[in-house]
Amino acid sequence: MEQTLAIIDQRSGGRRVELGLILGSGLGHLAEAAEGVAIPYSSLPGFPATGVSGHVPRLVIGDLEGVSVAIFGGRAHYYEEGRANIMRRPLEVLKALGADRVILTNAAGSLRGDIPPGGLMLIEDHINLKGRSPLIGEESEARFVNMVDAYDPGLRRDLKRAANAVGVALPEGVYCWFSGPNFETPAEIRAAKILGSDAVGMSTVPEVILARFLGLKVGAVSVITNMGAGLDASEVISHEQTKAVAPQGGARLEKVLREYLRGLSGSRGGGGE
Repeated sequence: MEQTLAIIDQRSGGRRVELGLILGSGLGHLAEAAEGVAIPYSSLPGFPATGVSGHVPRLVIGDLEGVSVAIFGGRAHYYEEGRANIMRRPLEVLKALGADRVILTNAAGSLRGDIPPGGLMLIEDHINLKGRSPLIGEESEARFVNMVDAYDPGLRRDLKRAANAVGVALPEGVYCWFSGPNFETPAEIRAAKILGSDAVGMSTVPEVILARFLGLKVGAVSVITNMGAGLDASEVISHEQTKAVAPQGGARLEKVLREYLRGLSGSRGGGGE
């Protein structure tokens, strides 16, 4: 950890950050928006290798809309190595850099007709259908994490306000984690709907648990790239489809995030809340 932070400090000039942003499939272009330094994950000891196309495995530290941010251009997934805690080191680094919050993004399948491909969903809660925790093996008492309001109500309110300001629909819903890498069956999608899910995906939930363990406030937005299996007979679900559709929602998400950051910067400049 010390070596990793030393490399980051050397490259960034010892810069501290206020907020972290973890990008999902097809959303790596958002890392280009920040003005700062880009560090490949491969240069950072303990950072995971990301073997999924559509992710850009580098850490960008810089300014975005007047806020000092750390942008993770890609994530590693549980299905790559079978480790739910595979993103622990990046989140620990984010905390060490001074951030008090993180916004997670992902590509997801919708279970609701009113949230079609190309749209966004603000995550209000999740279902850990896999049941795996990234805190298995953690020995401290901090492993018993309270997951009520895991998705910070204040952050959700501010993201909704930002979306309204730029005219982007941002309905709230429950995200259900499947381990992947295979997509879900129609029967699994029907079961997820019965359980109360509004979208399904292969990431985010372990990171949210880790972030709350580390004391970070969490916000999360799904970019909808497809309908769940069996909900649209004309649709053939694939990773190529995910990468093709994600930029449509990604453009909307960038508008929301920029407006949120402008509000954060303005609030801080005016004396804070």
